[in-house]
Amino acid sequence: MKDLANLLIAEQSLLVFGRGYNYATALEGALKVKEVALMHSEGILAGEMKHGPLALVDENLPIVVIATRDVCFSKQQSVIQQLHARRGRLIVMCSEGDAASVCPGESCRVIEVPQVEDCLQPVINVVPLQLLAYHLTVLRGFNVDQPRNLAKSVTTQ
Repeated sequence: MKDLANLLIAEQSLLVFGRGYNYATALEGALKVKEVALMHSEGILAGEMKHGPLALVDENLPIVVIATRDVCFSKQQSVIQQLHARRGRLIVMCSEGDAASVCPGESCRVIEVPQVEDCLQPVINVVPLQLLAYHLTVLRGFNVDQPRNLAKSVTTQ
């Protein structure tokens, strides 16, 4: 994740697409990046991609797509294909062993995670996103333990 953070250090924005249980994972991952790395990021329901976010897709905007093996896997593969067709800069999170099936022509970065039961998968999937937020924060020179401008109730005990 540190290598990925190095690639994203100068970026202004990050989109995170999730579906089903992993929509909450996308929201949480984007929130952490926003809170501590001070980088614009949005968690987006992948089924809503055509209702606005698709207009932003180009070779410059980094996009994380959570596509682990669950009931939404085939729909997420379709999202990846649509983003790839528009030359999206894809970072795909997938289950171990699925890299070849989710990354068309090796045109994206892949984060492989262990596969568990569908309802537990978000617990596993959020960890790499939290690590990405951590490394982006450190590389950008911010204090991970003192997020800027959060309400005092969030930062004190």
